[in-house]
Amino acid sequence: MNIEKACKQCSMITELDTCPSCGSPTSKEWQGYVVILDHTKSEIAKRMGINVNGKFALRVR
Repeated sequence: MNIEKACKQCSMITELDTCPSCGSPTSKEWQGYVVILDHTKSEIAKRMGINVNGKFALRVR
């Protein structure tokens, strides 16, 4: 069973121990998520500083 983790730096959700987007370590402790389909038009992506499409945690510890 694979456990999803969230990047401590950019909040991207992945199953890896390091983020495929920025290379930072990931954490098993995160809450909530948002899926960004088009980061160029997403107000949420702009507010969160997200520059790529994907699944992102709202809070990472």
